[in-house]
Amino acid sequence: MLETRAIVIQVDGQSALVKATQGNGCGQCNGEGCGAGALSRLFCIKPRQFQVENPIRADVGDDVIVSVADGVVMRGIGLVYALPLLLLVMGALLGDIISLNPAQGDVYATVGALCGLVSGFIIAKLLMLGGVGQHSTPFIARHWHKE
Repeated sequence: MLETRAIVIQVDGQSALVKATQGNGCGQCNGEGCGAGALSRLFCIKPRQFQVENPIRADVGDDVIVSVADGVVMRGIGLVYALPLLLLVMGALLGDIISLNPAQGDVYATVGALCGLVSGFIIAKLLMLGGVGQHSTPFIARHWHKE
C-alpha cells in the first residue's frame, strides 16, 4: 500500500476531501533538502487535495493516513504516459508509410505523430473518466497518531 498523511477538510457522506500534509518529494528528507523537493515545490503550487473514500468516518480536522492499493499508481502511469507515447510512435510510423512522396515523408510522420499523441491523451482521459485503470480508489485507512 502507498500511504500519505492528510488532514480532512470536508466530509460528504461516505467520502471526504483531504489535503495532503506530508512533504513533497520521496519522503526521505520530507522534501526539505533535495532536488526532488525543490522541483515539486516549483511545479506543485496548489495544495494537493483529493476526494477519497471515508470508511472510518473521519471528521473535519482529523489527521489521517490515506492509502491506495499497490499497482493502481503504476496502471495510471501506464495509461496516462505509455498510451499516448505508443500512439505517437504508431502515428509517426503510419504517417511515414502512407506518404506517397518520399520527400514529404517527414511531414506525414510529424502530422501522424501529433495526431497519435493527441489521440492518446484523449483516449486516456476518456478511459480514466470511465473508470478503466482505477480498480481501487484512495481511501482513509486510519487516523494518524504521532509516535
